[in-house]
Amino acid sequence: MRIALFTETYLPYINGVVTHVKALKDGLEALGHDVLVVTADAAAKRHYIRDGVLHCPAVNSKKFYNYSIAGPVSRGRLLMLTQFNPDIIHIHNEFGIGMSGAIIAQILKVPLVYTLHTMYDDYIYYVAPKPFVPLVKKTSHKYAKLLASRASALTGPSKKVEEFFRDCGVKKPVSVIPNPVELDKFSPQNVTAQQRKECRDKIGAGDDTLVACFCGRLGREKSVDIMLRYWAETVRPSDHFKLMIIGDGPCRKELTNLAKLLGISDMVYFTGAVLHDDLLPYYAASDLYITTSVSDTNSISMLEGMAMGLPVLHIRDELNRGQVRDGVNGYVFGTAQEMYEHMKRYQESSAEFKEAFSQSVRQSVQNSGAETLGRNLIAVYQQAIKTYTQKRENAKRKKNLRYKQHNLQ
Repeated sequence: MRIALFTETYLPYINGVVTHVKALKDGLEALGHDVLVVTADAAAKRHYIRDGVLHCPAVNSKKFYNYSIAGPVSRGRLLMLTQFNPDIIHIHNEFGIGMSGAIIAQILKVPLVYTLHTMYDDYIYYVAPKPFVPLVKKTSHKYAKLLASRASALTGPSKKVEEFFRDCGVKKPVSVIPNPVELDKFSPQNVTAQQRKECRDKIGAGDDTLVACFCGRLGREKSVDIMLRYWAETVRPSDHFKLMIIGDGPCRKELTNLAKLLGISDMVYFTGAVLHDDLLPYYAASDLYITTSVSDTNSISMLEGMAMGLPVLHIRDELNRGQVRDGVNGYVFGTAQEMYEHMKRYQESSAEFKEAFSQSVRQSVQNSGAETLGRNLIAVYQQAIKTYTQKRENAKRKKNLRYKQHNLQ
């Protein structure tokens, strides 16, 4: 099968969508399929293909972390896609490149698959002043509905995506396909004891310190402020707990100031931006992964922590229920006190319990590799082709019937 994956961002950028698309490309190619990634590239002066990636000229958007944004219409892009001759087009974003994929699928008469990765209602504040939020939200829902109407299949990493589509008025079924994790890369075996010690020393964590980490973009939608407030409400220096915030973003200064205001700066360490390839020692230096975000659909950073053996403390989120199972790969909490009690109980557990729990956590993501993702999507593609073919055949029969009825008159 020949598959074109459309994504607004791709390597060398790193975010959840990029990681998902890269794993999908690797998984599909490992299964013997031909893949072309189509992406925006502000450094590209013309359309060109290199290493299975079609680079499309674009401009940088300062509002969206300097990601590249490309126009939806391009004759050169269409020509290259025509030459590639895809059996399926799969879009992973909703902006210029995503709309381009929808348009090209219609022109080339091939099925379109649409994966929604992002809960855009949680990101509207990036582009709209507060008074305009309701209008922008309504417009974004109409746009998502438009793209969904053109697709032969819809997918998303959690039930939260299905709920979003329903809010947009989309009634089509949604295939829930969890995000992938690079299992070969994110493994405790890939970090030495010395690297772990150096990282813990850097953040001021002693042998008896429990380190809980969060990794992600420091934007309002990640609710790191709630984590800090919960921490200040319950944790005391005598507990020997350390909170490590891995990442950077527009709210970093606001969050560091909040930690100072709450009087917990000595217990919180902000790493700043960390390259994806450099994350392993930070995970290895941690004992738990913690998140208070309810905007994520199926956090890849969380999965990476789990692949490293870190039990997850996840704030209760009904639409993501089942991703974290109490006593299997972590614990769910609803209050600051519950969060604290889970950390305290884990800290006081035996080394044997912690090792067994870590093994259980790693086992819970063993079926989250690239080839599993590829096989799951191939099943979606096959169904999309069947649905698309049936729809075209039905349209053709109706057209022939109208033609016959016209001639009889």
